[in-house]
Amino acid sequence: MHLRRLATTATALACVVLAGACAGDDLADDDGSSQDAKGSVTLSSQDFPEAALVTAMYAGVLTDAGYDVEPKLVGSRSVYMREFPGSVDIVPEYVAGISDYLNTAANGPDAEPITSNEPGESIEAASALLDDAGITLLEPSEATSQNAYFVTEEYAEANDVQALSDLAGKQVVLAAAPDCEGRDDCEKGLREVYDLDVTKLLPLGFGSAETYRAVLDGEAQLGQTGTLDGTLEEQGLVLLEDDKGIQPAQNLVPAVSTEFLEANPEVGDRLRALMAKLDNDTLAPLINEVSANRAKPEDVAQQFLSDSGLVG
Repeated sequence: MHLRRLATTATALACVVLAGACAGDDLADDDGSSQDAKGSVTLSSQDFPEAALVTAMYAGVLTDAGYDVEPKLVGSRSVYMREFPGSVDIVPEYVAGISDYLNTAANGPDAEPITSNEPGESIEAASALLDDAGITLLEPSEATSQNAYFVTEEYAEANDVQALSDLAGKQVVLAAAPDCEGRDDCEKGLREVYDLDVTKLLPLGFGSAETYRAVLDGEAQLGQTGTLDGTLEEQGLVLLEDDKGIQPAQNLVPAVSTEFLEANPEVGDRLRALMAKLDNDTLAPLINEVSANRAKPEDVAQQFLSDSGLVG
């Protein structure tokens, strides 16, 4: 995908400038003029490339709607959930990610997971927890980004490894997100379902350059990324099949403060329109532009939003 650079390239998500009028779609003003300022909105998400890109998309459509957008990218879900709802209004989330987080927060670290591979069922199962937290999940997109785990091509060939179950009984150092420990879809699931002996967890990030490097250098045998990661093959890395299915539905979904949404219903309309445009075939090459080609998330998001008719 070839991306043309915009003259008004943003240096931060909060500074995205969308010039001109909306071009006659259902999100535009009737008279074609720019939207009036509608107040501020704070977004927060994690700082890996996929999340940064999707956050930039949220920022773009909301800036186009007339909001003053302040994004905050942090290291893990637990950081922004301390401020959401509250000083954070909207979070680009994943269905099972936020649902299981709320379940664990309410019922303890040993709580049985409430999610499944079905996004609708998972949201319904979390409905009471979401209500208690003052959070509304909008309709999820078709795009889904589940946790995934990789090894080097050399390791896969030497150990005849194609799926996670092929690692049963083996000792591995795992490079992953800081919140991986104790999670059913991460360190806990790898140990208890796949019988991996995780001797050490390196909190180097989800699909981060540091995680790739740790595996490539042999500091770790197993690394964590997402199913939408298009950079592995060119790095000499192999994605392993989750053949025992420890990954629940992780469709992209806007999580919005219920109070903020009631006061700003147009926000819901804008984010629903965005979700309707996203699926894995659309999102994967955009993520690759950020992860592999080092394009700025703001530029990739702006080009996609413009091409899709989501902004003027």
